[in-house]
Amino acid sequence: MSETKSKFLEVYSVLKSELLNDPAFEFTDESREWVEKMLDYNVPGGKLNRGLSVVDSYKLLQGRELTDDEFFLASALGWCIEWVGNRVPLLYFVKAEAFSQAHNYLQAYFLVLDDIMDNSHTRRGQPCWFRVPKVGLIAANDGIILRNQIPRILKNHFKGKPYYADLLDLFNEVEFQTASGQMIDLITTLEGEKDLSKYSLPLHRRIVQYKTAYYSFYLPVACALLMADQNLDNHTTVKDILVQMGIYFQVQDDYLDCYGEPDVIGKIGTDIEDFKCSWLVVKALECCNEDQKKILYENYGKTDSANVAKVKALYNDLNLQGVFLEYESKSYEQLVTSIEAHPSKAVQAVLTSFLGKIYKRQK
Repeated sequence: MSETKSKFLEVYSVLKSELLNDPAFEFTDESREWVEKMLDYNVPGGKLNRGLSVVDSYKLLQGRELTDDEFFLASALGWCIEWVGNRVPLLYFVKAEAFSQAHNYLQAYFLVLDDIMDNSHTRRGQPCWFRVPKVGLIAANDGIILRNQIPRILKNHFKGKPYYADLLDLFNEVEFQTASGQMIDLITTLEGEKDLSKYSLPLHRRIVQYKTAYYSFYLPVACALLMADQNLDNHTTVKDILVQMGIYFQVQDDYLDCYGEPDVIGKIGTDIEDFKCSWLVVKALECCNEDQKKILYENYGKTDSANVAKVKALYNDLNLQGVFLEYESKSYEQLVTSIEAHPSKAVQAVLTSFLGKIYKRQK
C-alpha cells in the first residue's frame, strides 16, 4: 500500500471517530456499534480512486508537497466523495423484492442505495450491505445516515473556510445530478416496458453525464479547485473536459462488461441480461441491418445464456471491438488537444493525471 493511501485511510479513522461521538445524537452502545460496522463495511472498500484524486489534484494545483493540515483537509473532502458513492436504492428493491473523505462518503451512500435498487448480490467481492444478515431494508436508513454524515464532516472541518458555502453548494448540486441520472437509467429499463427503440447515443450520453461523470470526475477536481481558492465559474472548460472524460470512462466500462476478463475486472458482466442502455447495444443498433436488429430485439435483455451468446455473436459480426478501439483513439486525441489548450499548466497536470489513469485501462 502506498504511503499516500495509508495516510488517507488514517484520516478515515479520525472522521469515523468524530461521527461516532457526534454530540448532536445520543448514541447507545448498540447504535454506535451498528453505525461503526456499517461504515467499515461500506465506506473504505474499493480502490478509493475518487477520494484520492482530491489529494492528488490539490497537490498538483499547489505545485508542491502538502502540509499535514492540507493533506488532512483534502483527504476529508475525498472521503466525503467516497461516503456518497456507496448507495442503497430503496424503491426498486421493494418493487423487485474533511474533502476527500467527504467524497468517499458520497460514494458509499450512492452504492448502498444502488445495490438495493438493482437488487444486486455482491459489491467489491462481498455481499451487498442489504443482504447481510439482520440488515435488510435497514440499509435504506443507513444510506440516509451516510448522506447526512457528509455535511457533518464539512461543518466540522470547513465551516471557517471562505469556500465553505461553495462546498455545500457543490455537493448538493452533484448529488442532485447523480440521482437524476440514476432516475433516467432506472425508468429507461422498467420491468415490462423494455423497448430498444428508446436507446440512442444521446440517451446514453445523458445517463452517463449525470449518473457518472459529475461525481466521479468533476467533483474531485472541483473540490481541489475550491481548496486552491479558485472560482468554479471560471473553470467551465475544466468541467466540460472532465465530463467528456467521464463519458469515455463509462464507454470503457460498457466495453469491458462484455469483453473484459472477469478475473481482471472483478465481476461477470451482465449488461446484456439487464437490458442496460450500454454503448455497445446503442452502436449495434446504429450499425446493424434489419435482420440483425431483429436478433437484438429478440435476445437483448434475456437472462438465458443462449440469448446472451446470440447478442455477443452479433457484436462480433459488427466488429464492435474495432469500433470501440477507433472511438477510444479519437476520444484520447480530442481530450489531449483540449487539455493542452488550457492556459494553466497546473490544471493541465491535473487533467493529464486523470486521463493517464483511465486510458486503455483493462479494469
